[in-house]
Amino acid sequence: MNDAELTRRVKALAGEAGFSMAGVAPAVTPTGFARLGEWLAAGYVGEMHYIAERLEDYAHPERLLDGARSVLMFALDYRTAEPQAPQLGEGRVSRYAWGARDYHDIVRKKLYRIADAIKEWRPGSNTRCIIDTAPLLEREFAVLAGLGWVGKNTLVLNKSRGSYFFLASVLTDTPLDYDTPHETDHCGTCTACLDACPTQAFVAPRLLDASRCISYLTIEHPDLPSPDLREGLGEWLFGCDVCQDVCPWNRHSQPATEQALWPLEKSNPLELAPLFELDDDAFRRRFLKTPLWRPKRRGLLRNAALVLGATRAAGSEAALARGLRDSEPLVRAAAAWALGRLGTEAAISALNRHSLLEGDDSVRDEISAALDVNKTPRR
Repeated sequence: MNDAELTRRVKALAGEAGFSMAGVAPAVTPTGFARLGEWLAAGYVGEMHYIAERLEDYAHPERLLDGARSVLMFALDYRTAEPQAPQLGEGRVSRYAWGARDYHDIVRKKLYRIADAIKEWRPGSNTRCIIDTAPLLEREFAVLAGLGWVGKNTLVLNKSRGSYFFLASVLTDTPLDYDTPHETDHCGTCTACLDACPTQAFVAPRLLDASRCISYLTIEHPDLPSPDLREGLGEWLFGCDVCQDVCPWNRHSQPATEQALWPLEKSNPLELAPLFELDDDAFRRRFLKTPLWRPKRRGLLRNAALVLGATRAAGSEAALARGLRDSEPLVRAAAAWALGRLGTEAAISALNRHSLLEGDDSVRDEISAALDVNKTPRR
């Protein structure tokens, strides 16, 4: 079959597989490659050192697939139920992570189906499937493939679907019928996303300081956030949707058709105190193969402690005292900060007791700081 017919059949198959949008771009050096280097040089990458280490691989899809000629871009909607307001002692989880399975596993199977079909319909062709785990500037190629424009919140926006969708791609060394790039910007004068960010992570429109982003801080960041950012995490246990939730274009977002993305019971929102009772095995049983496995136990319990502290969740002293005895210094340090934020007699008593036992310098520093701001316990 010719290139146009092959492209038509691939797009039809993408629709059958559950993708809501499909487009094709030529394999070229993306225009955003130079900006990526500037972003790294400005220090906005945080601790995601793997991006700089693979910088040159972002220069062209041929670095990922020899002879790459086409980049197929797909979108999979993930909006499901509406977020429920957390009660005190509960934490919010980003919409995409409410389900029972990691979206990488869900999407990867769909991509394999498409890649296999390409090789069947065009014998001798090669493919590579990518779902945000390889050095490909997916947003740039989504624009080149006509799926939308990059909004001021740095996410791809589509007039009829908003931004609640995953991007995924298949690279191939076979030529296809390329779509017209999306050349218009429909953000206009709106700055809702920039104004709403709790940690002021946007340096400018379409310029994100990842080291201040709540999604980065709760998922990718390996340590405690700096003290000036902790309160800004607010209710967010995992990820953040603020800059999407306020976007007017998301009034047009469509519900997910993939059932595995719909919320598990008690994931929207999630109760925090029981997390401190999970040892490694229990944590694995509960969260393995879900998105919340990504920060591992130490990261998720750190986040839980920070949420309890940022929201000053009354009645969480016992859970945080358990966190103060955790085997992970990161969890103990976060619990110490949170107890200091509570500042109750029970919280201060727990800090004083543990200060005599703690052997980690960073945790001792957090305990000391928490006690210093609570010279007079609040009842």
